[in-house]
Amino acid sequence: MTLLSGWIVFDKMESPAVDSGLTQKQRTINQMMEGMTMEDKIGQLFLGHIPEQEAEQIVGAYYLGGYMLESKDVEGKSLSQLKKDLASYQKASNIPLLLASNEEGGAVSQISPILKEPFASPMELYDEGGLDAVLEGAKSKVSVLKDLGISAGFFPIADVVTNPSSPIYERTLGQDAMTTSDYVREVVTLLKEENFLSTLKHFPGSSETGDAITGLVYDDRPVDELRKQDFLPFEAGIEAGADSVMVSHIILTAVSDQPSSISPEVMAILRQELGFEGVILTDDFDKLGLSEFLDQNEAALQAIEAGADMILSSNFTSQIPYLLDQVKRGKLSEDRIEQSVERILGMKYDLGLIK
Repeated sequence: MTLLSGWIVFDKMESPAVDSGLTQKQRTINQMMEGMTMEDKIGQLFLGHIPEQEAEQIVGAYYLGGYMLESKDVEGKSLSQLKKDLASYQKASNIPLLLASNEEGGAVSQISPILKEPFASPMELYDEGGLDAVLEGAKSKVSVLKDLGISAGFFPIADVVTNPSSPIYERTLGQDAMTTSDYVREVVTLLKEENFLSTLKHFPGSSETGDAITGLVYDDRPVDELRKQDFLPFEAGIEAGADSVMVSHIILTAVSDQPSSISPEVMAILRQELGFEGVILTDDFDKLGLSEFLDQNEAALQAIEAGADMILSSNFTSQIPYLLDQVKRGKLSEDRIEQSVERILGMKYDLGLIK
């Protein structure tokens, strides 16, 4: 194995004897994991956003699995400068980063402020030209993001919301469950064709009772009601081959007394009932819907124990050492860590980040 400009390159002559039944993807991932320390592996579990300068140095120091852009990464920059900066973050990481930006379109877009034409929201596009317009907009958006070196935009939103008073309404398609399912299925299919990460959010479905950004949110709906409506777009996206699912901090009281992002019961629904085998990503740990419930370090431990694979957080500088300590103490198994690392590396392989 050799390092070339910060990227891992596996030489054919170094490949050990392996089961001929394994795919090239499996062989590559197995070989990578054999050369990773526990620090490397735990770092892969975090998709960090960094509220300070020197992102390049921090990315390398903490072995991060991914980096999400914040407004500070974009403000006052040209597209060419942003592209250069992102390339420097990528170069600083021995294992290729999942570079991400929250690019739903409309009000939720980090890149739009420096574009000549901002990304429109799915609802705007659907109202103007139906699903064809949505897909055309998504394809154009992906082209811009990929040119910058970004592989994840955290869409499509699979929440079924038809009430304009909902905090998330304008971010969704604003249509019923069946129409939203068709939208999610088509967008996921497009993103697979474009070799760009698809992320279904926010499982188990948005509640109209509050917003986890501002505090704890309780959803008292029975699970059977969710099965008939809110789960349908997620099922459609999973069947279409979605790469990842983002789990919210909503407390689904019929299932768990914990935020969904740290709930084993909610994760079990996603894995066992809906059959999702890809990467489970938590919603932002900085949201009050989680930070008011539990200490950030302990929340990271509980998320991984519950079945999450990647944690979206700005507090990874304390969470990574905390998880490492839990492994050393025997309170968190190496096997559990490696299950998630294998999924994350597999996702990166599928995106072409790992060769």
